Amino acid sequence: MSARYIPTMLLVTLVTTVISIPAWSKQAVDLELVMATDVSRSIDQDEALLQRQGIAAAFRSKEIIKAISSGFLHRIAVAYVDYSSAFHNKIVIDWRILHDAKTANDFADELLKAPPTFGRRTSISDALELAVRMIETNDIEGTRRVIDVSGDGPNNWGGQVNFVRDAVIKKRITINGLPIINDRGRFQSRYYLPDLDKYYVGCVIGGPGAFLVVANNFKDFARAVRRKLILEIAAKPARIIPASYLAQRRFGAQRPAYEKGCDIGEKMRAIPWDDDS
Repeated sequence: MSARYIPTMLLVTLVTTVISIPAWSKQAVDLELVMATDVSRSIDQDEALLQRQGIAAAFRSKEIIKAISSGFLHRIAVAYVDYSSAFHNKIVIDWRILHDAKTANDFADELLKAPPTFGRRTSISDALELAVRMIETNDIEGTRRVIDVSGDGPNNWGGQVNFVRDAVIKKRITINGLPIINDRGRFQSRYYLPDLDKYYVGCVIGGPGAFLVVANNFKDFARAVRRKLILEIAAKPARIIPASYLAQRRFGAQRPAYEKGCDIGEKMRAIPWDDDS
Protein backbone atom coordinates (compact mmCIF):
# COMPACT_ATOMS: atom_id res chain seq x y z
CA MET A 1 0.00 0.00 0.00
CA SER A 2 1.49 3.35 -1.02
CA ALA A 3 2.16 6.19 1.41
CA ARG A 4 -0.06 8.39 -0.76
CA TYR A 5 -3.02 6.00 -0.36
CA ILE A 6 -2.98 5.69 3.44
CA PRO A 7 -4.13 9.25 4.28
CA THR A 8 -7.03 8.88 1.83
CA MET A 9 -8.29 5.74 3.60
CA LEU A 10 -7.89 7.40 6.97
CA LEU A 11 -9.88 10.38 5.76
CA VAL A 12 -12.69 8.16 4.50
CA THR A 13 -12.73 6.31 7.84
CA LEU A 14 -12.88 9.54 9.81
CA VAL A 15 -15.69 10.97 7.68
CA THR A 16 -17.68 7.75 7.98
CA THR A 17 -17.22 7.75 11.74
CA VAL A 18 -18.39 11.35 12.07
CA ILE A 19 -21.44 10.73 9.88
CA SER A 20 -22.40 7.65 11.90
CA ILE A 21 -22.48 9.54 15.21
CA PRO A 22 -26.13 10.40 15.98
CA ALA A 23 -26.91 14.10 16.26
CA TRP A 24 -27.79 15.47 19.71
CA SER A 25 -31.54 15.86 19.40
CA LYS A 26 -32.56 17.34 22.76
CA GLN A 27 -33.45 21.01 22.83
CA ALA A 28 -31.76 22.93 25.63
CA VAL A 29 -33.90 25.20 27.82
CA ASP A 30 -33.44 27.05 31.10
CA LEU A 31 -36.36 25.23 32.74
CA GLU A 32 -38.54 22.17 32.22
CA LEU A 33 -41.78 22.81 34.12
CA VAL A 34 -44.77 20.51 34.58
CA MET A 35 -47.75 22.31 36.08
CA ALA A 36 -50.01 19.78 37.83
CA THR A 37 -53.39 21.22 38.81
CA ASP A 38 -55.95 19.52 41.04
CA VAL A 39 -59.32 18.71 39.41
CA SER A 40 -60.67 16.29 42.03
CA ARG A 41 -64.33 16.39 43.03
CA SER A 42 -63.62 18.81 45.88
CA ILE A 43 -63.03 21.45 43.20
CA ASP A 44 -66.10 22.63 41.31
CA GLN A 45 -66.15 23.88 37.70
CA ASP A 46 -65.93 27.54 38.68
CA GLU A 47 -62.88 26.86 40.85
CA ALA A 48 -61.23 24.78 38.13
CA LEU A 49 -61.81 27.64 35.70
CA LEU A 50 -60.31 30.13 38.15
CA GLN A 51 -57.15 28.02 38.23
CA ARG A 52 -56.84 27.97 34.45
CA GLN A 53 -57.62 31.65 34.13
CA GLY A 54 -55.05 32.46 36.79
CA ILE A 55 -52.33 30.49 35.04
CA ALA A 56 -53.25 31.93 31.63
CA ALA A 57 -53.15 35.47 33.03
CA ALA A 58 -49.75 34.77 34.57
CA PHE A 59 -48.26 33.69 31.25
CA ARG A 60 -49.65 36.81 29.57
CA SER A 61 -48.04 39.09 32.15
CA LYS A 62 -45.00 41.23 31.39
CA GLU A 63 -43.32 39.89 34.53
CA ILE A 64 -43.39 36.31 33.21
CA ILE A 65 -42.14 37.35 29.77
CA LYS A 66 -39.29 39.23 31.44
CA ALA A 67 -38.49 36.21 33.63
CA ILE A 68 -38.31 33.95 30.56
CA SER A 69 -36.00 36.36 28.74
CA SER A 70 -33.75 36.71 31.81
CA GLY A 71 -32.54 33.12 31.53
CA PHE A 72 -29.24 32.11 29.95
CA LEU A 73 -30.99 30.41 27.02
CA HIS A 74 -34.03 32.74 26.99
CA ARG A 75 -36.51 29.89 26.70
CA ILE A 76 -38.38 27.43 28.89
CA ALA A 77 -40.45 24.30 28.31
CA VAL A 78 -43.87 24.01 29.94
CA ALA A 79 -46.50 21.26 30.12
CA TYR A 80 -49.88 21.35 31.88
CA VAL A 81 -51.58 18.40 33.60
CA ASP A 82 -54.99 18.09 35.25
CA TYR A 83 -54.66 15.53 38.01
CA SER A 84 -56.89 13.62 40.38
CA SER A 85 -55.95 9.92 40.18
CA ALA A 86 -54.05 7.84 37.63
CA PHE A 87 -57.04 6.74 35.55
CA HIS A 88 -58.42 10.29 35.32
CA ASN A 89 -55.18 12.27 34.93
CA LYS A 90 -54.97 14.20 31.68
CA ILE A 91 -52.14 15.94 29.86
CA VAL A 92 -54.02 19.07 28.79
CA ILE A 93 -51.02 20.67 27.05
CA ASP A 94 -47.94 18.64 26.23
CA TRP A 95 -44.53 20.28 26.07
CA ARG A 96 -44.42 23.77 24.59
CA ILE A 97 -41.30 25.92 24.21
CA LEU A 98 -41.91 29.50 25.37
CA HIS A 99 -39.38 32.16 24.41
CA ASP A 100 -41.31 35.40 23.88
CA ALA A 101 -44.67 37.13 24.37
CA LYS A 102 -46.26 35.36 21.39
CA THR A 103 -45.40 31.82 22.50
CA ALA A 104 -46.46 32.60 26.08
CA ASN A 105 -49.77 34.05 24.87
CA ASP A 106 -50.30 31.05 22.58
CA PHE A 107 -49.85 28.78 25.61
CA ALA A 108 -52.41 30.81 27.55
CA ASP A 109 -54.88 30.70 24.63
CA GLU A 110 -54.49 26.94 24.26
CA LEU A 111 -55.07 26.42 27.97
CA LEU A 112 -58.29 28.45 28.03
CA LYS A 113 -59.65 26.68 24.95
CA ALA A 114 -59.02 23.18 26.33
CA PRO A 115 -62.13 21.33 27.57
CA PRO A 116 -62.50 20.81 31.32
CA THR A 117 -61.31 17.63 33.02
CA PHE A 118 -63.43 15.83 35.59
CA GLY A 119 -61.55 13.74 38.11
CA ARG A 120 -62.10 11.52 41.13
CA ARG A 121 -60.05 11.24 44.29
CA THR A 122 -56.83 13.15 44.96
CA SER A 123 -53.53 11.49 44.17
CA ILE A 124 -50.63 13.92 44.29
CA SER A 125 -48.38 10.86 44.09
CA ASP A 126 -49.94 9.77 40.77
CA ALA A 127 -49.47 13.31 39.46
CA LEU A 128 -45.80 13.29 40.44
CA GLU A 129 -45.20 9.93 38.77
CA LEU A 130 -46.86 11.13 35.56
CA ALA A 131 -44.83 14.35 35.58
CA VAL A 132 -41.57 12.45 36.05
CA ARG A 133 -42.37 10.22 33.06
CA MET A 134 -43.08 13.32 30.98
CA ILE A 135 -39.77 14.89 31.98
CA GLU A 136 -37.69 11.76 31.44
CA THR A 137 -39.16 10.86 28.04
CA ASN A 138 -39.28 14.24 26.31
CA ASP A 139 -36.77 15.60 23.79
CA ILE A 140 -35.82 18.54 25.98
CA GLU A 141 -32.82 19.13 28.22
CA GLY A 142 -33.52 21.62 31.00
CA THR A 143 -30.92 23.29 33.20
CA ARG A 144 -33.55 22.93 35.93
CA ARG A 145 -36.44 20.46 36.14
CA VAL A 146 -39.48 21.36 38.22
CA ILE A 147 -42.91 19.91 39.01
CA ASP A 148 -45.37 22.52 40.22
CA VAL A 149 -48.22 20.97 42.24
CA SER A 150 -51.33 22.91 43.28
CA GLY A 151 -54.37 21.58 45.12
CA ASP A 152 -56.84 22.04 47.96
CA GLY A 153 -56.39 18.78 49.84
CA PRO A 154 -54.02 15.99 50.85
CA ASN A 155 -53.12 12.87 48.92
CA ASN A 156 -55.78 10.21 49.52
CA TRP A 157 -55.14 7.70 46.74
CA GLY A 158 -52.23 5.88 45.11
CA GLY A 159 -48.77 5.70 46.64
CA GLN A 160 -48.01 7.52 49.88
CA VAL A 161 -46.98 10.96 48.73
CA ASN A 162 -43.83 11.46 50.83
CA PHE A 163 -42.35 8.18 49.55
CA VAL A 164 -43.02 9.19 45.94
CA ARG A 165 -41.65 12.67 46.61
CA ASP A 166 -38.41 11.20 47.95
CA ALA A 167 -38.02 9.07 44.81
CA VAL A 168 -38.61 12.13 42.61
CA ILE A 169 -36.06 14.38 44.28
CA LYS A 170 -33.41 11.65 44.01
CA LYS A 171 -33.68 12.29 40.26
CA ARG A 172 -32.70 15.93 40.86
CA ILE A 173 -36.21 17.10 40.05
CA THR A 174 -37.64 19.84 42.28
CA ILE A 175 -41.23 19.77 43.52
CA ASN A 176 -42.76 23.14 44.38
CA GLY A 177 -46.21 23.58 45.90
CA LEU A 178 -49.20 25.89 45.74
CA PRO A 179 -51.67 24.78 48.44
CA ILE A 180 -55.11 26.38 48.17
CA ILE A 181 -56.65 26.99 51.58
CA ASN A 182 -60.26 26.35 50.64
CA ASP A 183 -62.52 27.16 53.60
CA ARG A 184 -65.54 25.93 51.66
CA GLY A 185 -64.18 22.43 52.14
CA ARG A 186 -64.56 22.72 55.90
CA PHE A 187 -68.15 21.52 55.61
CA GLN A 188 -68.24 19.91 52.17
CA SER A 189 -65.31 17.50 52.20
CA ARG A 190 -63.82 15.02 54.63
CA TYR A 191 -60.39 16.01 53.31
CA TYR A 192 -60.36 19.57 54.61
CA LEU A 193 -56.99 20.46 56.18
CA PRO A 194 -56.73 23.93 57.75
CA ASP A 195 -52.91 23.57 57.80
CA LEU A 196 -52.56 22.33 54.23
CA ASP A 197 -49.50 24.55 53.81
CA LYS A 198 -47.67 22.63 56.54
CA TYR A 199 -48.75 19.34 54.93
CA TYR A 200 -47.21 20.50 51.63
CA VAL A 201 -43.96 21.47 53.37
CA GLY A 202 -43.67 18.21 55.29
CA CYS A 203 -45.02 15.78 52.70
CA VAL A 204 -45.05 17.19 49.14
CA ILE A 205 -42.34 19.69 48.21
CA GLY A 206 -38.64 18.90 47.97
CA GLY A 207 -35.52 19.01 45.85
CA PRO A 208 -33.05 21.78 44.98
CA GLY A 209 -34.50 25.21 45.84
CA ALA A 210 -37.97 23.88 46.64
CA PHE A 211 -40.54 26.36 47.96
CA LEU A 212 -44.26 26.98 48.19
CA VAL A 213 -46.65 29.89 47.79
CA VAL A 214 -50.02 29.74 49.55
CA ALA A 215 -53.29 30.79 47.88
CA ASN A 216 -55.73 31.92 50.56
CA ASN A 217 -58.68 30.83 48.40
CA PHE A 218 -59.44 30.14 44.74
CA LYS A 219 -59.91 33.84 43.97
CA ASP A 220 -56.40 34.40 45.33
CA PHE A 221 -54.98 31.70 43.03
CA ALA A 222 -54.12 34.11 40.19
CA ARG A 223 -51.95 36.27 42.46
CA ALA A 224 -50.26 33.27 44.03
CA VAL A 225 -49.51 31.42 40.81
CA ARG A 226 -48.07 34.49 39.09
CA ARG A 227 -45.73 35.12 42.01
CA LYS A 228 -44.75 31.46 42.06
CA LEU A 229 -44.08 31.27 38.32
CA ILE A 230 -41.89 34.36 38.39
CA LEU A 231 -39.78 32.82 41.16
CA GLU A 232 -39.57 29.47 39.34
CA ILE A 233 -38.75 30.84 35.91
CA ALA A 234 -36.26 33.45 37.10
CA ALA A 235 -34.75 30.97 39.64
CA LYS A 236 -34.83 33.62 42.36
CA PRO A 237 -34.44 32.61 46.01
CA ALA A 238 -37.88 32.39 47.61
CA ARG A 239 -38.33 33.48 51.22
CA ILE A 240 -41.89 32.25 51.41
CA ILE A 241 -41.73 29.19 53.65
CA PRO A 242 -41.66 30.11 57.37
CA ALA A 243 -38.13 30.89 58.57
CA SER A 244 -37.98 27.84 60.86
CA TYR A 245 -38.61 25.55 57.90
CA LEU A 246 -36.08 27.35 55.71
CA ALA A 247 -33.39 27.15 58.39
CA GLN A 248 -33.79 23.38 58.72
CA ARG A 249 -33.82 22.88 54.94
CA ARG A 250 -30.88 25.23 54.29
CA PHE A 251 -28.53 23.47 56.67
CA GLY A 252 -29.45 19.98 55.55
CA ALA A 253 -31.25 18.88 58.72
CA GLN A 254 -34.14 16.46 58.49
CA ARG A 255 -37.15 18.14 56.91
CA PRO A 256 -39.91 19.24 59.31
CA ALA A 257 -42.33 16.39 59.87
CA TYR A 258 -46.03 16.96 59.39
CA GLU A 259 -47.41 16.21 62.83
CA LYS A 260 -50.61 14.56 61.54
CA GLY A 261 -48.63 12.22 59.30
CA CYS A 262 -48.20 12.21 55.54
CA ASP A 263 -50.90 9.53 55.34
CA ILE A 264 -53.53 11.89 56.81
CA GLY A 265 -55.50 11.86 53.54
CA GLU A 266 -55.61 8.08 53.50
CA LYS A 267 -56.83 8.12 57.11
CA MET A 268 -59.52 10.66 56.20
CA ARG A 269 -60.69 8.41 53.38
CA ALA A 270 -61.76 5.85 55.99
CA ILE A 271 -64.20 8.36 57.50
CA PRO A 272 -67.77 7.78 56.24
CA TRP A 273 -68.73 10.72 54.02
CA ASP A 274 -70.84 11.26 50.92
CA ASP A 275 -68.06 12.36 48.59
CA ASP A 276 -65.30 10.85 46.49
CA SER A 277 -62.82 13.67 46.13
